[in-house]
Amino acid sequence: MNTTILISDLHLSEHTPALNQLFKQCLNQWQGRIDSLYILGDFFDVWIGDDDDSNFIREIKSLLKQFTSHTPIYFMHGNRDFLLGKQFAAETDIKLLEAPQLVNLYGQNYLLVHGDELCTDDIAYQQFRAQSRNPLWQMAVLHKPIAERRMLAGQIRQMSETRKNSEGKSEISDVTENGIEALISTQNHQTLPTLIHGHTHRPAIHEHSYLNQPFKRYVIQDWANDYGGYLAVDAQGVHVHELKL
Repeated sequence: MNTTILISDLHLSEHTPALNQLFKQCLNQWQGRIDSLYILGDFFDVWIGDDDDSNFIREIKSLLKQFTSHTPIYFMHGNRDFLLGKQFAAETDIKLLEAPQLVNLYGQNYLLVHGDELCTDDIAYQQFRAQSRNPLWQMAVLHKPIAERRMLAGQIRQMSETRKNSEGKSEISDVTENGIEALISTQNHQTLPTLIHGHTHRPAIHEHSYLNQPFKRYVIQDWANDYGGYLAVDAQGVHVHELKL
């Protein structure tokens, strides 16, 4: 106990059996042995609505429900699962978080975001992000038949994959100093919080300074194939861990 774990960018789906098994393995190891689990977005590769009742979704719900009966899970939306809502939360007993979220863990402040909001040079994506977070837009999408939503999600995912394959890990897809400063400037503390996020698939530890105050930024390891990673936070700070099935 006295440890909190943070994960991001698992991109789970019915097409990722190895990752699904790795996640199940982690839950078995962590349940009842940590204080809480934070999922900072893109837990699912795609989310078409809380009414999706596929076998894969039912299995994940069961795993989460069992885990939260012993250990709390806090969930923050990513750019792939922003439509996940209150029905799913109620069925699994996870707690939904708004971003940015400031949390105090073992006497230290941590600022949590998914990370896509920090990629401010990607103008086209930021425009889509603003649209997709609009409640009216979300309501219109969720009122479409589930088959149509699956098709739409597949198209969006394919566009994302095509762009990623053509551009690779371009600078435009990474966070910017302007994005970081805009976020950290909202914090009114004598000591700036440690910033933690995922999204970029560039796991690292960065040193920053704002108004001559230093702070660290941790980028969580994404999951792919049969490996992944997580951050463990305790009274001594943040610790980076790798995972392998």
